[in-house]
Amino acid sequence: MILRDRPSGLKLFFALRGSVLKRIQAVLLFNIAFAILITAAHGTVFDRKITLTAIPFTLIGLPLAIFLGFRNNAAYDRYWEGRKLWGGLVSDTQNLCRQCLGLIHMNTGLAEETNARLDDVRTRMIYRAIAYSHALRMRLRGLADTVALKPFLPAGEWNVVTSQDNLPAFLMLRMGRDLQECLQKGWTEACLAASIDATLSSMTARAVACDRIKNTPIPFSYTLLLHRTAYLYCFLLPFGLVDTLEFMTPFVVAIVAYTFFGLDALGDEIEEPFGVSENDLPLDALCRTIEINLRSALGDADVPPPLSPVNYCLT
Repeated sequence: MILRDRPSGLKLFFALRGSVLKRIQAVLLFNIAFAILITAAHGTVFDRKITLTAIPFTLIGLPLAIFLGFRNNAAYDRYWEGRKLWGGLVSDTQNLCRQCLGLIHMNTGLAEETNARLDDVRTRMIYRAIAYSHALRMRLRGLADTVALKPFLPAGEWNVVTSQDNLPAFLMLRMGRDLQECLQKGWTEACLAASIDATLSSMTARAVACDRIKNTPIPFSYTLLLHRTAYLYCFLLPFGLVDTLEFMTPFVVAIVAYTFFGLDALGDEIEEPFGVSENDLPLDALCRTIEINLRSALGDADVPPPLSPVNYCLT
């Protein structure tokens, strides 16, 4: 995610960090070069003059812009829903932490020794919630680096996480077993355990919803149709403008092509909000926020600082 103040004046035209220009620069330059060639030949190809009026481009351009806008709205809805789901996960983990510390009574204080902390079911569940957020991040990004989970899981549990196909679901099952142990040993009452279970269910629902977004892209045929139409429009445009605009044709083609190619590429980029590109959601920072909140509630002394943007980019 790009985090920066809005550039003003000429800086707005030269800002490259976070711009979609890098994704479309090759096809844009080729389109401009093609427009220059057609302008120099005055619309003549192989000794044949190709004449197009502005009417076809008006008829096609308006619907193309509208449908590109519809597709980008659909892509942004997926992006915004993903952000709301992760914001809800931050809230759920805070609620789980409060419930574990306030509704589970073991008649003992929280252990301070590192080796003994995870023997306390309250701390174990809270730490596992941190591991859950990291596991969900890795699942959505297709990562397999489970080392990030090691500090938050008991040794025996961490040894088996690499063999799990759905690691968030595995961790949630372990938290369910811990809650069952609290009920069996009388550390909490059934009505209070129901509140904790509702929070765990909410965390599971958010993970499933994130999987739905990741595994259900916008229909490919819809994207392909817009992609092809945008390319045909921009590469035929010089033939419709050269007779009226003459030497200004490449400049107008560049502006139109930048807009259409940019909208097309931007829709592709934000359609999958859980990746690692500059405009995707900052899952690393959100996981760090969850870790800071929960470890601070436990009174940990070595709580890490929040992640900061690097070159305006927060991952």
